[in-house]
Amino acid sequence: MASITIRNLEDDVKTRLRRRAAGHGRSMEEEARRILAEAVDREAAPEKGLGSAIHELFKPLGGVDLELPPREPMREPPRLD
Repeated sequence: MASITIRNLEDDVKTRLRRRAAGHGRSMEEEARRILAEAVDREAAPEKGLGSAIHELFKPLGGVDLELPPREPMREPPRLD
């Protein structure tokens, strides 16, 4: 396991970290580890594209089966003479 040292940490940040750790029943060191791990995981997770986000939003409503029209033969291309 690696270790790091954080210098010049503001007193207010340390106090809030200590309170947060106490609220979760953890040491400050463990709380800092969890915060860092969550931050890195969020950054590494790929963001959804717009289409995927829309799909997830409407997925609970169910889908619609559309009837496809029959295919017709291709028409002749226009003549340019």
